[in-house]
Amino acid sequence: MGATTLDKSVPEDLPPPLDATAEQPPLFDGTLKLYTSYTCPFAQRVWITRNFKGLQDKIKLVPLNLQNRPAWYGEKVYPTNKVPALEHDGKIIGESLDLIKYLDSNFEGPSLLPDDPAKKQFADELLSYTDTFNGTVFKSFKGDAPKEAGPVFDHLENALHKFDDGPFFLGQFSLVDIAYIPFIERFQIYLSEVFNYDITAGRPKLANWIEELNKIEAYKQTKKVDPKQMVEYFKKRLSGQ
Repeated sequence: MGATTLDKSVPEDLPPPLDATAEQPPLFDGTLKLYTSYTCPFAQRVWITRNFKGLQDKIKLVPLNLQNRPAWYGEKVYPTNKVPALEHDGKIIGESLDLIKYLDSNFEGPSLLPDDPAKKQFADELLSYTDTFNGTVFKSFKGDAPKEAGPVFDHLENALHKFDDGPFFLGQFSLVDIAYIPFIERFQIYLSEVFNYDITAGRPKLANWIEELNKIEAYKQTKKVDPKQMVEYFKKRLSGQ
């Protein structure tokens, strides 16, 4: 896989999201499809993985409008009615952490998990921690966010000290970075805007990690969140609207 494929700086021509009025694309017609949303952090994990492995021409994006999603998606494609979901080999695979591992194991392109046993074990630990991390930060939005979310950001800062052969969690860019960055991207904006809390203050490794990730084209091409809209979305969710 050549570097030109991985480092494409030319933006992908993204199809428009499908809403409730959209016709269902053919199902199981041999086309590899990633049902996604341009604003969903779970779906973004799989989108980044697809891009980094150079699979833009192989896996077609089928974006959905989650605020007005087509009925056929839950009825005929993926009964949970969530994104992401991958249509591959006559079956539908969901759950973002399972999917990023699936793409890494079943498709060509650079490997996103190292062979080193110690790094593999640490990867498992950090991937298992993502739900705790996300849940703690989301919950902190209802209270004293800097105090309540601080410890889990400290946990990541400490994790970034474990391997010194690169700026990422396992040294080199991996599925672990992909699992965390869509959420940290959003948390950083919301905590700064609403709580005036800088998640990188006193956390130099985390600051450098974010800086280095923003140099990776596969990730940069998936940054589609409008900060103002995202802050309003979180506020509405927290108020139960």
